[in-house]
Amino acid sequence: MKTSEGIKALGLISGGLDSTLAAKVLMEQGIEVHGLNFSTGFCSNDQRRALGRAGEEPHRLRNEALRAGADLGIEVEIVPVEKDYFGIVVNPKFGHGAHMNPCIDCRIFMLKKAKDRMDQVGGHFLFTGEVLGQRPMSQHLAALQTIEKEAGLEGLLLRPLSAHHLPETIPEKKGWVDRARLLAIAGRSRRGQLALAQTFQIAEFPQPSGGCCSLTDDTFSRRLRDVLDHQVPFEPGTQDPVLLKVGRHFRVSHQVKLVVGRDETENQFLERLRRGRWCFEVPDAGSPLVLVQGEPDDELRKLIAAIAARYSSRRSERLVEVQASKDERSEMIRVAPAADTFLEQCRI
Repeated sequence: MKTSEGIKALGLISGGLDSTLAAKVLMEQGIEVHGLNFSTGFCSNDQRRALGRAGEEPHRLRNEALRAGADLGIEVEIVPVEKDYFGIVVNPKFGHGAHMNPCIDCRIFMLKKAKDRMDQVGGHFLFTGEVLGQRPMSQHLAALQTIEKEAGLEGLLLRPLSAHHLPETIPEKKGWVDRARLLAIAGRSRRGQLALAQTFQIAEFPQPSGGCCSLTDDTFSRRLRDVLDHQVPFEPGTQDPVLLKVGRHFRVSHQVKLVVGRDETENQFLERLRRGRWCFEVPDAGSPLVLVQGEPDDELRKLIAAIAARYSSRRSERLVEVQASKDERSEMIRVAPAADTFLEQCRI
């Protein structure tokens, strides 16, 4: 039988505890481990960095995959896949989870990409930090088997944390990996992982029950569905996904939507996007910047001005002067602040 000497494994490294432990378990057997992290454009940490909020805690802005790689002493390659990935978000073969998360298709997509990279660099097998029964959509036994088959990795995908609950893989059969030193973790409890982290003296990792995918967030998913329903231009890998995390969103017609900044940081972010777009604000007052997507007619501009007035410091006044501008064009609109009942009707 072969040993682990000279064996190279590539793994999906998110920076979370499970993938970090999976890598460490294999490294303890002398296997050469390389990490892959696929940048989809929907990571909350990436969006926080783009927004640039002052005073944000540093650990919420770092790339956790790179941090985990540094802690483990392994290389982690960041692979941009934003445009290709968006196709499976829009039309996943295996459907969405509770929100816009295409979890099964996501794993298949990433593992196919990882298999290509494995073939390029002469890797022997792939691994992930998946745990049997941990996530209801993508980590039950049938889903794990489907993912492996659809990715073209039958027998070559090792899940070290749950290996004893799963069929023996090629790396185990060939003696590249000692099955006896793999784990039998299963279920949603994280006690086993936390105990293993203590054994390996892994002290720094995101909260185990967390996650950085915005597609699992209800508000973000609702806004993304609105983008798709109304055929709003949307470019993954740009500021478009970040915009869905910013401010209050209102749909006032099929063609027109607006984003109302909630604080100075959000106003500054919206300011960077105002070129070629209508923006509304109340001069000489505490006022949000209201960024408009689409081309509002005269009546819609009055309505948008009323929303801007409602969120300004002059909201209690009967009539408010609101400045509407687009590039070199500017006009003042005098309106009554919008009623809260109306806002709830068009809030996204």
